[in-house]
Amino acid sequence: MAITPVPSAAADLERASIDTIRTLTIDAVQHTGNGHPGMPMGMAPVAYLLFREVLRHNPRDPAWADRDRFVLSAGHGSMLLYSSLHLSGYDVTLDDIEHFRRWGSRTPGHPEVHHTPGVETTTGPLGQGFANAVGMALAERFLREHYGAEVVDHRVFGICSDGDLMEGVSAEAASIAGHLGLGHLTFFYDDNHISIDGPTTLSFATEDVDARFRAYGWHVQSVADANDLPALREAVAAAIAEEGRPSLIRVRSVIGYGSPGKAGTPAAHGAALGVEEVRATKIALGVDPEASFVIPDGVYESFSAVERGAALQADWEERFASWRAANAGQAVEWDLAHAGRPLPGLAAALPRFDPAAKSAISTRNASGAVLQAVAPFLPTMVGGSADLNESVKTGIKGEPAYSRARSARNVFWGIREHAMGAAVNGLALHGGIVRPYGATFLQFADYMRPALRLSALMRIPTVWVYSHDSVALGEDGPTHQPIEHLAALRAIPGLTVIRPCDAAETAAAWRLVLEDLTGPAVLVLSRQDLPVLARGAAGEAPFASAAGLDRGAYVLAEAEGAEGSAATIVATGSEVAVALAARAQLAAEGVAVRVVSMPSWELFAEQDATYRDVVLPPGQPKVSVEAGIAQGWRQWVDRAISIEHFGASADGALLLRQFGITPEATAAAVRELVG
Repeated sequence: MAITPVPSAAADLERASIDTIRTLTIDAVQHTGNGHPGMPMGMAPVAYLLFREVLRHNPRDPAWADRDRFVLSAGHGSMLLYSSLHLSGYDVTLDDIEHFRRWGSRTPGHPEVHHTPGVETTTGPLGQGFANAVGMALAERFLREHYGAEVVDHRVFGICSDGDLMEGVSAEAASIAGHLGLGHLTFFYDDNHISIDGPTTLSFATEDVDARFRAYGWHVQSVADANDLPALREAVAAAIAEEGRPSLIRVRSVIGYGSPGKAGTPAAHGAALGVEEVRATKIALGVDPEASFVIPDGVYESFSAVERGAALQADWEERFASWRAANAGQAVEWDLAHAGRPLPGLAAALPRFDPAAKSAISTRNASGAVLQAVAPFLPTMVGGSADLNESVKTGIKGEPAYSRARSARNVFWGIREHAMGAAVNGLALHGGIVRPYGATFLQFADYMRPALRLSALMRIPTVWVYSHDSVALGEDGPTHQPIEHLAALRAIPGLTVIRPCDAAETAAAWRLVLEDLTGPAVLVLSRQDLPVLARGAAGEAPFASAAGLDRGAYVLAEAEGAEGSAATIVATGSEVAVALAARAQLAAEGVAVRVVSMPSWELFAEQDATYRDVVLPPGQPKVSVEAGIAQGWRQWVDRAISIEHFGASADGALLLRQFGITPEATAAAVRELVG
């Protein structure tokens, strides 16, 4: 990026444009009565520079595939983003700005992807946006090396705060980004020395952030004054030239810049300035103190990125057309990948599990077999585990590791569950990466909960693979044995949780996730071997087809006897085998019961009432059995066989017996209900 002198008239227009970000911010926050004006006021010059000069973007097509991405990790400063989007030409109107944080507006308190044009990710929980950006940079590099730089060659820029860098997730994400040498990632660090509680000397200022990021392998620069546009331009140029390392530009800013009474204080962080301080600030900035939501003459024309963006996209489209003509096969793959679809033939390629060939297999091993079978149909699927590939079976065989030397489909995240979760979200948000996934033990889903929740909030197509799903994992003990985790995952709105009972259901679950679902999904898998059930059409095999998984729950085994069932046993995952054994015990006593496999509450809840009543007949006694807490089961059954305490270190089969997850306990509950 060349540094050229700015004529005085242009300099005046630059200042007017930057100050317009500030005045729009203070007006919007004051108008609604709450918000965070301080950060946008301090970092307005950085946003101006990015949106007007640096970002390769087209406000008229926010989804252009080769656009630069911008992530406001410090999402509390959302008015910085909304003002910049409005002034640079996105479909964010002045009316939207005036309705900041109000019901039905497109300018919520923190940025939300799919809600506001130009917003790339939902931010607010500090550190998550930073790690999202790392995932986006991973995706960009993979797609650039996979398809070629003539059609994929863009950058990821972001702004982060002290709060982002205090959160541990950003440390994990910065570490992996430096290790992999993600040179197309640049963050501006808003070093304003203020947090909500007071100056950062209370908790953070002794840390040498520059040294920390250099140790991570980042290229680090400092700009002493956020208002120094030439210094910012020079730093951006150096960051772009640094291809082998991600870049951090520490910018010394003043929170609430321009406010005579609140600049540089915590009072500017998270509340409206107040009528008198707004007036004083406008006077200090040299604008009309009586006017609100004013755009000075020339600012729209100067700030707009529409013409420049259209030219950039047109140039790319010309290159893309030439590439498409020369790469017909990859062009089909590109179209499907950017639509989030696998190549044709995936369902037919799923492995079939024959009980005659192998009577038992863990669902984690079955999942691994499925992943190998479908990988050729998902050439841009990228994922990995938190240092547990051999345990969770998520490595794609025959593929190298993503490294500093080259990108690849297997990402070795290391022991960084927090960053893995948020970066996988970034992979999905980027586009072109079909069903990115992250994997670990179910117990450690707790480390990923913020990312899981955000994946559901954003409705993005991530896959979370969790093995070691119950106390049956055995001797590792209660620190590794999930008890409350299924209930906790099911509590997240919009997250589809699937716990398959055997290999066939595992294959059906992967097919559903890859071909039909649009939002995030969790696959919960066993460590221990489970029976491979003999399945087929009704009357042709002992157990129903696993295709019933698509509806969340289905009758796996009808009652034995001509007079119908006296009760229904409902189970998930490994406990389906327990339910089937209880059914056999009861049948020997003349009590006919049905067994329902219920791998997904969420999918079952989406079915119509008629289907739900067929599977779980109203008025008929129903018992559930699941090796976890019973929370939530009362909506489906009358009695729950569960574990309401932590586990222990012992053989897994022994623990299940000791904790009452047995056919005998299940049968006893049925007997009590049927009298």
